[in-house]
Amino acid sequence: MSDAHLTQRSLADEPEPIDLTEEPIRLGNQDPADGPGRAPRSRRRRIVLAVVLAAGLAGVGALGIAGWRVAQQKDTELSSPDTVAGLRRDDSERARSTAEYLRDGLSADIDLDRSFGTVYRDPADDKRSVLIFGGTTLLWQPERDLDTLFRLMTDETGKVTGLREVSPGRFGGVMKCGTTSGEGGDFAICGWADHGSVAMAMFPGRPVDSAGDLLRQIREGIQTRS
Repeated sequence: MSDAHLTQRSLADEPEPIDLTEEPIRLGNQDPADGPGRAPRSRRRRIVLAVVLAAGLAGVGALGIAGWRVAQQKDTELSSPDTVAGLRRDDSERARSTAEYLRDGLSADIDLDRSFGTVYRDPADDKRSVLIFGGTTLLWQPERDLDTLFRLMTDETGKVTGLREVSPGRFGGVMKCGTTSGEGGDFAICGWADHGSVAMAMFPGRPVDSAGDLLRQIREGIQTRS
């Protein structure tokens, strides 16, 4: 057999070359849509799912905390004891009339289950009497209702300036203080609100910081929760 015949047979017997362009080579479980430098789709799905679950759990946690706070604060009672924080209740006709006027104004703007209004006299100085009024009900947005009360006081006494948050004390909620003006000049005005109560007090002859401290003491003496 000639060398030409051997060459022809050997070429015919060789396997045909494989076309690598027909089917791309895949590594592991990588999705065709996953490009270089990108996480596989299944892993991306797990990451997205984890983020969604974390956000959902955070939302549930926030709702749980808010619900617990509402349940803790909603059953609140406010009283008017004879004495509180070193002050004595003023039962004179003039004091009662003034307190009832502001209490009725409050009830017209905020739907309350129970309302009260009281003047407390400072035994050391009659010019530093404290007028406090408010009431109890379930409040879903305490700060909004407190701001409504401050707007009411703006209509009654004039603009409240320098309004700022102060510590509400152990009962929680929100407490704010500012300054307004009356017949005797400028005086401090403070109020608090939680999910069960809202109240405001006027403090003639006292600076704002002193008024905030005194209101926390008064609150300790007049507020209870069941």
